[in-house]
Amino acid sequence: MKNLGMQAFGGFLFLFLVMSSSIFLPAWTFNYWQAWTFLAVFFGSVLAITIYLMKKDPKLLERRVRGGPSAEKEKSQQVIQSIAGIAFIAIFLISALDHRFGWSAVSLFIVLVGDVLVALGLLVVFLVFRENTFTSATIEIATDQKVISTGPYSLVRHPMYSGAFIMLLGVPIALGSWWGLLAVIPLILVIVARLFDEEKFLAQSLVGYPEYLNRVLYRLIPFVW
Repeated sequence: MKNLGMQAFGGFLFLFLVMSSSIFLPAWTFNYWQAWTFLAVFFGSVLAITIYLMKKDPKLLERRVRGGPSAEKEKSQQVIQSIAGIAFIAIFLISALDHRFGWSAVSLFIVLVGDVLVALGLLVVFLVFRENTFTSATIEIATDQKVISTGPYSLVRHPMYSGAFIMLLGVPIALGSWWGLLAVIPLILVIVARLFDEEKFLAQSLVGYPEYLNRVLYRLIPFVW
């Protein structure tokens, strides 16, 4: 448990350093209140989720810390994860450059709406974690895994991705940038590609998943798609 905690908080610190550097270096200033507010909202939420998992579901936390391109078994998923990581960092780089050169005019109210979207998206992710202990960071099947069809899974097949999309749309807005939304587009596309690959894998490998696909028709947005 101690080693798991060190891994989790080590990953937390590493992510903070990467994201902070990706924002403040291209912005070339620390006088960027939108960034400080976003970082507080994002990492406050992530810290709360991490502490919850340490106490309530350490096995899920262990599955989550074993992520990244190198952890994937399929070459296609390694590529998808690599592209996703680059696109994720690009959101911060473009938004920070936008702040530095003043390309966008985003009001205080809209910036705060962006922070709300970030918090809301992470809340959806938390609800998914609470409902499904098998939400690994990689596409795999655990020995005792079963189909989860309750809670958010009764509405859409991939609620964690739904939460991630809400959060991602909020990030550039929270950083005061409209141009940063451009980097969200390729990230959404690669996540959708991962989603299709994941469905195919689960339908072949997880007992009861094909029936679940027939019951829950929507992948990300209820009554839309």
